Amino acid sequence: MATTKPLTRIQEKNRALVLDAALEVFSREGFRGATLDAIAREAGLSKPNLLYYFPSKEEIHITLLEGLVDTWLDPLRALDEDGDPQEELRAYVRRKLQMSRDFPRESRLFAQEIVQGAPRIERGLSTDLKTLVDAKASVIARWQKAGRLAPVDPHHLIFSIWSLTQHYADFEVQVRAVLGPDRDPLTEAEAFLDTLFTRLLAP
Repeated sequence: MATTKPLTRIQEKNRALVLDAALEVFSREGFRGATLDAIAREAGLSKPNLLYYFPSKEEIHITLLEGLVDTWLDPLRALDEDGDPQEELRAYVRRKLQMSRDFPRESRLFAQEIVQGAPRIERGLSTDLKTLVDAKASVIARWQKAGRLAPVDPHHLIFSIWSLTQHYADFEVQVRAVLGPDRDPLTEAEAFLDTLFTRLLAP
């Protein structure tokens, strides 16, 4: 940010406007296709006004991604080692699917960053994300060793949950084109995935 002074209420509002506008533009155009002019137009601010809060397109992008990664990890953090293994994992699937419903733009932004090689968040992926995933994979492995879950690779189980839930946000246009306007993809997906993982996880 261009200033170290505390922001006024109006300045905080404008900064939030910039971030929301940037999320819309980045999720639609990608990092390379997005411009500061487009973000300013989306926010309803002048470009000089935008630059008061963020000196570059990259800083806006990094700010969005850093907040997103933390939010993205919350559903996995909620996996409770002391709970019923099958219910905990099915609940994780439901939480991830709900994120696709509530945060489709954020999901697409994250997917675009990963497809481009994660140049702005690679360090976080190999530290915070890896640490959490390894810890939860160990929990799943203990459940399996106790005979409470089917013996499937814990890491690939988590990857499959990511793929099968985030698909509905990242490929929303494709899903809706195939299913048509009269069907609710995420409601149907929840029932389907609950059945799928119930059968997959049963010991």
